[in-house]
Amino acid sequence: MSVTRSNKPPILVFGSVNIDVGARVNHFPVPGETLHALDAGLGLGGKGANQAVAAARQGADVRFVGRTGDDPLADFAAAALRRHGVAPDDLYRSAGDLTGLAMICTDSGGENTIVVVGGANMAIDGTDIARLVPLLAPGAIVLMQCEIPMDTLRAAARAVAQAGGRLILDPAPVPADGLDAELFALAELMTPNETETERLTGLRPHDPESARHAAEALHGLGLRRAIVKLGARGVLYSDESGHGFVPPFAVAPIDSTAAGDCFNGGLAVALSAGMDLAAATRYAAACGALATTRRGASEAAPTRPEIERLLATQPG
Repeated sequence: MSVTRSNKPPILVFGSVNIDVGARVNHFPVPGETLHALDAGLGLGGKGANQAVAAARQGADVRFVGRTGDDPLADFAAAALRRHGVAPDDLYRSAGDLTGLAMICTDSGGENTIVVVGGANMAIDGTDIARLVPLLAPGAIVLMQCEIPMDTLRAAARAVAQAGGRLILDPAPVPADGLDAELFALAELMTPNETETERLTGLRPHDPESARHAAEALHGLGLRRAIVKLGARGVLYSDESGHGFVPPFAVAPIDSTAAGDCFNGGLAVALSAGMDLAAATRYAAACGALATTRRGASEAAPTRPEIERLLATQPG
């Protein structure tokens, strides 16, 4: 099924923006080891910004509400968002805060480790929700993540529910004390990977059957629709009508940094276009798979023609 433009409300993103400092290495350093990077660079990141760009790259109308510091990195972030088709008009410059930073290390196999400095993202509060509320409309898709304060996230989720919006929550990173129980009821859908699923349910999924059991556990916590991402092993989706599994796409991965965020951006685009959960999950999985074939975070987001070409060449 192709994604087409419509007169529906824009896809809304409420969340984090970072500047990514990336380094590529042959292997990850062990404690006490110093390595020379093969190369390095700066790029736009943060799960909110990445998901906003991923949706915009597919032609979606996107509004992104978040915060940067009032520093040169904020200028870098605003320029990068514009370049990728996302207007930075709804980003607030937070005086006295540092723009968020992420230090990303990627090995020769495409795996990564990430250390995040929240900065201005952790100052997001009720005043930012007040800027989100006028954008909300019944049926609007809203993407959120866990790189902002949990009290703010919970209040924003309530605002989405009150407006009749559809919240897709990426529970990453899962807070140290777990995810607030109310969020399972407020979200229409969550998209945890293996590690996040284990943190939420105590079950570590590794194949379709174990992912199905984990999805059932998520439903038991109050979640209506669940997508359990297994990385290179595929994706399971589940709701009240049943469950299904999307096998992995055959691609040549070099960097998994953006895979999860591009998945969610693609999922928002597909659901906004009216796809059912099965078709939307497959579309999103293709989006995430393509993101692993290029380096970077926001820069790795594929376009709609690229996604549809992969779907056509590897039919489900």
